[in-house]
Amino acid sequence: MDDLRAIGGKLMKMAAELRFSGRAGEFITVGASGDDTLLIDKTAEDIILAHLDTLGESFTVVSEECGIRGDGPVRVIVDPVDGSKNAVNGVPMFSTSIAAASGGTLADIRMAYVINLSSGDEFTAETGGGAFLNGRPIAASKDADIGIILYETQHPALDIPAMMPLIEACRRARCFGSTALDLAHLAGGAASLVAIPYMTRPIDFAAGYLLVKEAGGIVTDFSGGDISGSISGVERSTSLLAAANPQVHKKALTLLNRI
Repeated sequence: MDDLRAIGGKLMKMAAELRFSGRAGEFITVGASGDDTLLIDKTAEDIILAHLDTLGESFTVVSEECGIRGDGPVRVIVDPVDGSKNAVNGVPMFSTSIAAASGGTLADIRMAYVINLSSGDEFTAETGGGAFLNGRPIAASKDADIGIILYETQHPALDIPAMMPLIEACRRARCFGSTALDLAHLAGGAASLVAIPYMTRPIDFAAGYLLVKEAGGIVTDFSGGDISGSISGVERSTSLLAAANPQVHKKALTLLNRI
């Protein structure tokens, strides 16, 4: 975890220097995920890869920009900047997400790290060791009511109607633009649900997946199906419904008429 925090320190310095430079949003190429790679994305990925190279170990890196690099036994799943559009437009909700896994599925994730690149808050988890915010233990809410929903949309005209039963039942709804931070805040007790009805990429939520589970929450697809066997790659492979506890998860599925 110390190496992940060292990477986080470098990324915070980079973000502070680049985000208001007028260059952060420069188009570089189309990344392995199919999205545009902006200068802030490429710079963050370069920092992460360079640090991993100094460790003298062999990794298989799966990253949004470069795709799959290496063939080591430890799989490192990276979203260099989750919420890069927020970053380049001055919205202080963007993060870096890094997960380490012993194999190729979400069930194999053993370590998670998410850093808010605006505030410096670090969310961490290790399998069986709990979840933490800046070194202090955190836990998902035990409230059975649906309070705050965090959601993401790719095509709002399609996605928001799919979530309306949840939105109508909640006290508040928020769209942050960073899936990793959505899940991290759910793990920290700030929200009841994270809803993503469209097919999304495991690189976006791999670290958040472990954070929520270690904090006592539940992560499934939008129909309540198990996603632990999903491949931790760059392809869009599953929708997402994360809940703070079983009661909230059941209520959400009932509202969506999935049970």
